Amino acid sequence: MTTVKIGGVPEHFNLAWYLTLKNGEYKEENINLRWEDYPGGTGAMSEALRLGTIDMAVILTEGIVKDIAEGNPSKIVQVFVETPLIWGIHVAEGSEFKSIDDLKGKRCAISRYGSGSHLMAYINAENHDWDLDTDLKFEVIQDLDGAVKALSNGEADYFMWEKFMTKPIVDAGVFRHIGNCPTPWPCFVIAVRTEFLEANENIVKIILEIINNTTVDFKEIPSIDRMIANRYELQLEDVQEWLSLTEWSQSNLDEATVKKVQEKLIRLDILSEQKPYRKIVKDI
Repeated sequence: MTTVKIGGVPEHFNLAWYLTLKNGEYKEENINLRWEDYPGGTGAMSEALRLGTIDMAVILTEGIVKDIAEGNPSKIVQVFVETPLIWGIHVAEGSEFKSIDDLKGKRCAISRYGSGSHLMAYINAENHDWDLDTDLKFEVIQDLDGAVKALSNGEADYFMWEKFMTKPIVDAGVFRHIGNCPTPWPCFVIAVRTEFLEANENIVKIILEIINNTTVDFKEIPSIDRMIANRYELQLEDVQEWLSLTEWSQSNLDEATVKKVQEKLIRLDILSEQKPYRKIVKDI
């Protein structure tokens, strides 16, 4: 049996992985797929891929494109979620800030440098014509729990994270939601360490086939909305809204999108140069 270590955020997007693991679908194919939660998100998973701690990751598109372009020895093999991620922009409930414009020049909590919360802060700043050199300041907080602490203690002023996962914190009166910043591309892709992929391409192909068989009909699973609400402690109506906005994918990331992501990151001075499509993406 081949052991494959895969990482992802402990969020509703990844329930399909939990279901296929619970059903023993990988073991039936002689694959011991070991899932590891990464609450720290894309920055933590990029590092784990570089170190070989994991073989695969379900990871934010912009974060892994940047890291592969900067030398992460991995390849994107498929888009996992086709639709944009809706990043909610949050402040502490008692904060004086009322709008996104009020956050210009204030301290943004990020999980780590190179993470989605870091890169999307730049995109939000560009959307509002801020000066990227002077109007962005960062406080590293590791994860969602760290953000709650930092905003509550006044160590940071705002925090960007997936809108629906953060909604319970808003409902509890800890955060206040003041706006959204959707990604301008598909939000999650599946990346594999190149060394592992070259040695186990057929194994990766089988894993993709299994997960795709579940995601293609994911919304048709009986009571899937209640299952998500219960597992992730979300309100049923929020889950139903999220499901209506979310589409999974069974295709790879196209060349135009990879170019668009890199061009955006270069314009934001986050990436120094564009890398060829085949350096970043591999069809299997």
